Amino acid sequence: MFEVRIHGRGGQGAVIASKILAVALFAEGKYVQAFPKFGVERRGAPVEAFLRFDEEKIYLRNEITSPDIVVVLDASLGAVIDITSGLKKNNTILINTSKDPSEIAGLSDFRVACVDASRIAVEYGLGSKSAPIVNTAICGAFAKATGCVTLDSVKNAVMEEIQIKPENNVKACEDAFCSVVVP
Repeated sequence: MFEVRIHGRGGQGAVIASKILAVALFAEGKYVQAFPKFGVERRGAPVEAFLRFDEEKIYLRNEITSPDIVVVLDASLGAVIDITSGLKKNNTILINTSKDPSEIAGLSDFRVACVDASRIAVEYGLGSKSAPIVNTAICGAFAKATGCVTLDSVKNAVMEEIQIKPENNVKACEDAFCSVVVP
């Protein structure tokens, strides 16, 4: 079983990202679970979303505390919370940042992948410059950085789940898939 924890801020699309990935993985024959955890429900507040997937039925129904993969929609969250909490050594952290993985301090025990999902979201008119909605871009980057799901399945899930600017969201997904920096 693979377990994914997604860290974001309210309004960035962390919960929808977990749902898109769940739909894509389900389409590929996996058993899936996707669920959120909210603290203060307001725009900009830290949010967590979780995703589990496996080849077999999943009976667990608890929060993910030891993820195999961590996805960070806002790099500034690292100053507020421990994004690596419970993450197994040498496992993947996918971060929305314009930095190269070699420039990210303090994460040498992990495989760090980076994508400038904010730039991509702004380029395709997803959200605003000050508050880009990065979920579909991060899903495309997830497909490339982890190899757990195909880009085609993610794009199909985006078309199925996203009602506003679906074509732009698919383009953002493709752009992020092509531009994610994976060590």
